[in-house]
Amino acid sequence: MDDAIASGVKAKYVLFDSWYASPHMFSELVKRHRDGIGMLKKTQKVYFRYRGREMDVKTLYAILRHSKWSTKTTYLYSPMVTFEVAGQAMPMKLVFVTKRGQTDQYLVLAATKLSLKPAEIIQLYGRRWQVECYFKVAKQYLQFNQTQIQSYDGLCGHLAMVMLSYDILALSQRENTDERTLGDLFYDYGRPLPDIEVAKALGWLLKTITGLGERFEMLTAVLDAIFDEFKKALPSGLTRLLGSAQ
Repeated sequence: MDDAIASGVKAKYVLFDSWYASPHMFSELVKRHRDGIGMLKKTQKVYFRYRGREMDVKTLYAILRHSKWSTKTTYLYSPMVTFEVAGQAMPMKLVFVTKRGQTDQYLVLAATKLSLKPAEIIQLYGRRWQVECYFKVAKQYLQFNQTQIQSYDGLCGHLAMVMLSYDILALSQRENTDERTLGDLFYDYGRPLPDIEVAKALGWLLKTITGLGERFEMLTAVLDAIFDEFKKALPSGLTRLLGSAQ
């Protein structure tokens, strides 16, 4: 972490799984002016304070289930707790989420930035899944864990070659099969369409269909008759707006 900061790597959040998630890890990140988001272990060896009582994750979950707190659509509960590290209290926000949609199986996410909403914490932690995808490809297709090299320098070289191969494959996928290679079109597709007034929408529709009728003279009379009957069925106020829109 210190080497990454010294080399100029900029990051607002540090994501890690339950293997590294401990109060000490979160505390060290806060000292370095970084916020951490990680998944806590459901263990009885780590205690925190919730409403003046010390408890572990399982005890807290049992209390929340029997409380009047209602569960949300994207998560179960999101309480504020306090960890004590080296005699100093460190507030954190927890987010309980269901594991594969089962209420009796849950995961616990923790974040040191209290202003984050539970949905934001879940979304940010989900980005860590890209690391798992890398390990899967590296092990199954790039022989990441199938080497007989025993020297440290050799292992570093093997790791560098695997990572370089993965980068080449990822770049090839991005340029050939990923929709994001469309550039600005990808962002344009994701933008919400502006609201259009009903009169303007109908005016555009009638104008478009009329243009098609003009290309086929035999349809002009039929379309005019249909439009006349359609306009007669509209409310008077909308008919006036439709006339001004056209």
